[in-house]
Amino acid sequence: MEFKIKNLKLFTGNSNPDLAQKIADCLNLKLGESEVSTFSDGETAISLGETVRGSDCFIIQSTCNPVNDNLMELLIMIDAMKRASAAQITAVIPYFGYARQDRKTKSRDPISAKLVADLITTAGADRVLTMDLHASQIQGFFNIPVDNLIGAPYLAKFIKEVDGFDPEEFTVLAPDLGSIARARQFATRLGCPLAMIDKRREKANVCEVMNIIGDVKDKKIILVDDMIDTAGTICKAAEAIIEKGGAKEVYAYATHAVLSGDALNRLENSPIKKVILLDTVPVPKEKMLDKFQVLSVAQLFAEAIDRIYHEQAVSSLFN
Repeated sequence: MEFKIKNLKLFTGNSNPDLAQKIADCLNLKLGESEVSTFSDGETAISLGETVRGSDCFIIQSTCNPVNDNLMELLIMIDAMKRASAAQITAVIPYFGYARQDRKTKSRDPISAKLVADLITTAGADRVLTMDLHASQIQGFFNIPVDNLIGAPYLAKFIKEVDGFDPEEFTVLAPDLGSIARARQFATRLGCPLAMIDKRREKANVCEVMNIIGDVKDKKIILVDDMIDTAGTICKAAEAIIEKGGAKEVYAYATHAVLSGDALNRLENSPIKKVILLDTVPVPKEKMLDKFQVLSVAQLFAEAIDRIYHEQAVSSLFN
């Protein structure tokens, strides 16, 4: 696709410069000149190296680890552009951190996702472009437009293009109740049956598999989730469907490779044959396991940015 762009400018923070560069390449643009650094006391320093007056500016910054540093970079860069008279500022947040703190689960809990939404809006963002929010209601936390792209079409297309793919051999599995809607849509795209794990979480990042709902015996299983964090949920689900359900093979597909804590060790020692991830969160070389494969979402974000800039509908990209 050929993009026609006059006054669009892309900038990036330090969270995911590789993805930002790929998006810029898709749009035949150079990344804007900016320097993101820290003062000696650790405070974030932003310096824009070119004018943004009257420009539509897109800041590409995932709020992944280190979450607070990356979030402050985004907020201060938005503020800098607002004060430099940018016409419109879109925060492109491929991975939206704090999204799991979207409701009160017990007394005196914060709703941090709402707080982050308020911070981004107050800083001066006019729009947010993101992908696979952990909870779709977070769009309602903003008082500005939010476009939430979906990673499932990319992942489903990849599976369909694998030589010898037969939907009758596969079953899509939701590792918990929270991912059932996402897994159902994924199964529909592939024409595969759906199964799920019914589990009980005793405490944060620790889960116990209880029951398998659906037929997984002698099937190749596709585990689908929006993110892999500590990998406890997805690895326990894989073990259960092999040991209890009699599944043949297990593949895991997720949008966000958070990979915190003991995630790499769990995935390496799990029965999961292959893990397919998107590059919304960078996976450093030292974290790349042999069973990992990372697909880029740069083209999808580039198309979304082009449509937003030209005031065209983004909804068709959701499919």
